[in-house]
Amino acid sequence: MTDVAGPGESRTADPGGPQPMPGRKDDPTDSRPRPLGPLVEGLIGSVLVLFGSLGVGWLVSTSRLTRHEFVIPLRTEPEGVIGCTVALTLGCWIMFRAWLRLGRALREFGESALGTVNIAVILWSLPQLVVVPIFSRDVFAYLGQGRLVLAGEDPYTTGVSHLANWFQLGTDITWAEDETPYGPLFLWAEAAVMRAAGEDVDLAILLFRLICTAGVVLMMVFIPRLARLHGVDPARAQWIAVANPLLILSFISSAHNDALMVGFALAGVYCAARGRGVVAVVLIVLSIGVKPITMVLLPFIGLLWAGPGASWRRRFTYWAMTAGLAAALLTTIGVVQGYGFGWVTVLAGTGTGSVFWSPLGIMDTFMTTVLDAIGIPHFWTLDTLKNIARVLSVLIVVALMFRGADRFLIQRMMWAFTALVVLSPIIQPWYLLWLLPFFAVTGIRRGDWQFTWVAFTVAFFLAFGAADQLSIWQFLEMDQQMIVLSQVISWVCLLWLALFDPGTRWVVLHHLGLMRWWVRRRRRGRGGQELRPDTTSPNTTSPGTNQETGPDA
Repeated sequence: MTDVAGPGESRTADPGGPQPMPGRKDDPTDSRPRPLGPLVEGLIGSVLVLFGSLGVGWLVSTSRLTRHEFVIPLRTEPEGVIGCTVALTLGCWIMFRAWLRLGRALREFGESALGTVNIAVILWSLPQLVVVPIFSRDVFAYLGQGRLVLAGEDPYTTGVSHLANWFQLGTDITWAEDETPYGPLFLWAEAAVMRAAGEDVDLAILLFRLICTAGVVLMMVFIPRLARLHGVDPARAQWIAVANPLLILSFISSAHNDALMVGFALAGVYCAARGRGVVAVVLIVLSIGVKPITMVLLPFIGLLWAGPGASWRRRFTYWAMTAGLAAALLTTIGVVQGYGFGWVTVLAGTGTGSVFWSPLGIMDTFMTTVLDAIGIPHFWTLDTLKNIARVLSVLIVVALMFRGADRFLIQRMMWAFTALVVLSPIIQPWYLLWLLPFFAVTGIRRGDWQFTWVAFTVAFFLAFGAADQLSIWQFLEMDQQMIVLSQVISWVCLLWLALFDPGTRWVVLHHLGLMRWWVRRRRRGRGGQELRPDTTSPNTTSPGTNQETGPDA
């Protein structure tokens, strides 16, 4: 089990005399975050993101908002675009700060910690239900694919560009001719939404958001349960996985169907761990029906179903039962739907290109640079790296299926899933959110690099999304200026939070080993006064509440 503090763990008391009750307003030395502070701060940030989205979010020409008298100057006047860019970017960082402050205060909430985190998720998510789409345009692809299904077309062989007026519904032209990468069940959901919404794009986006919110609710239900199975503080797992702003902005604001995929997957894993194998397989099939990548979980669901200490004969029996039930369900769906296993063909052909932050993208850039410098053709590098990565990922999954202790079975499943994602040439920002819940429920240790890496990754993708996905009218000729403005704001905010903000700099100072240097620096500033870790003064706080030591998480 991992080193995780319990939600009700007590602080070291100051032996210098009677102390005020923790958290009371009459305690002059108490600098701990109040529960209301991070909650309100995150809500303010979320509202700022909502306001900013009105000016620089993705808004299609058929939306009623394009003709609203309040929205028009925000999108057509330079002042409005600048103000909305600033609001959107600052809002992201205010939510990020609130998230860190909330985690720092978790132990102060005691038994109400999990409820407080859930309240934070609800408060911070509510404004995002009506936000103009940001960070991604995928929700507009859902609209087009739903129309394809209603038109009797096969989305696994036909792109949305075959539809009349497809461009007015906002689909990115990069993917307009591509087949859908989604599972068969989500096609039904897309068709149902478009049948209900008709030509009302704003209503369709809201309905897709509600579907994705259902996935977030599933995550909120099953992450604490899985955390308890691993002896991990459920409030801390919920805070890391669900309350973080990248999840809220990616799964609710952007309305990514990945939320539903992850929600069903977590529910299936929990049911398998509790011995309800049939229900678990059904839930994983539902997850595959949204996005097929969660097929990688099925072998481990079979192992969980077989139970700890199962013989190899029993394991193979339950693998066969798991595969047979999943295949029967998917075959039935394909026959009823009429598309068969078209999604398998599309899945095998996805992954064109790469992104610069993926390991394959980094290796490809290095190789092409070196080969180009010495005059050797490099057209083959990315395809070769992808083939090697596919073989390697399969080997890793198979190895984790057959090797490892039963008590680490969910961790083995987690690393198999991670191998598929990390060894892919395309790693979208929200792909992190496929994996983060599994790492959170199995334990991200406090006091070392693990949470620092999570915080850095969330910060990186927040900065990237805020600057990369701005929708600005071409006639304004402000695209590049707003990208630079957003990036500058992000850099200033990141440096401030990392080095100067007393409520957040613990992430860098404590988890990167700089805490001792900072304490020595403060001692020199006080004339060399020795500060014992179990004492306080009017100008300091106890170790558990020191603004530099961070959350007990």
